Amino acid sequence: MRLDDLDPTSNANDQGAGGSGFNMGGGGGLGSLLFGLLPMLLGRKMGCGTLLIIAAIGFFLFSSGSLNLGGSGVAPGDATQQASGGNVACDTEAELFACRVMKSTEDTWGAIFAEAGQRYQPAKIEFYQGGGQSGCGAAQAAMGPFYCPADNGVYLDTSFFDQLQQMSGGGDFANAYVVAHEVGHHIQNLTGVADQVRRAQSRVSQEEGNALQVRMELQADCYAGVWAGRNANRIEPGDIEEGMKAAHAIGDDKLMLDAGRAPVESMFTHGTSEQRMAALQRGLKSADPNNCDFFRGIF
Repeated sequence: MRLDDLDPTSNANDQGAGGSGFNMGGGGGLGSLLFGLLPMLLGRKMGCGTLLIIAAIGFFLFSSGSLNLGGSGVAPGDATQQASGGNVACDTEAELFACRVMKSTEDTWGAIFAEAGQRYQPAKIEFYQGGGQSGCGAAQAAMGPFYCPADNGVYLDTSFFDQLQQMSGGGDFANAYVVAHEVGHHIQNLTGVADQVRRAQSRVSQEEGNALQVRMELQADCYAGVWAGRNANRIEPGDIEEGMKAAHAIGDDKLMLDAGRAPVESMFTHGTSEQRMAALQRGLKSADPNNCDFFRGIF
């Protein structure tokens, strides 16, 4: 994907290495989503492949669907590309790529919001290595990339790109999809959909709550596709295939099968491989966020 002509986002920070253990109290119980799935993997030898699966299950889990631009807004974070403990954001090849993707999402969603007469308030991207801190509690590399609604932050340890390459073949578009998906959760936060989902989940069973979470993740996939569709002139041969392979690799059914477990639909929180690929394609083909309404008839 051609992004070399873009300046990196100014909404970036690098926490560097460090951090402590998991903070299960922060972020509205976000951590419980990952650990609720770990029993599926227990009882088998924890080799490198299984550890990758755990990391993949964490992928996108720590995130808070039609684009209601009249929804509640979130105050933007400080626009800084700063040193944090001697670490400068966007100064490695992987970070620079992610920062350029963020800049592209800012331009794209800024235009989409402007079309609706609204002002887009960008997310920030926070890099860390191994461990860090977020407004939702501790950040750990095993979580995979996540969005924290408390501080409008996309949190990323870029070593996940290496894990994604082992799982799906990776590629620049696959990595961009990772970032754009988390920005999709930011859009849900800005429009108020994320709050609606959280309130609804508090009133229903675990199985019904999981089904709502699936819709959240599929909508974020679709929003990632909208971003890509709006930047079709930057897409190169093979990019779409990379994205589809990545979406397939992180489907709930695929992850459960890879873990040696039979897929259990009631435990799905992100959607099947087919659903995730279809959601990404839906956004890509339409380039219209209004076609990403996965909550029609619910909200």
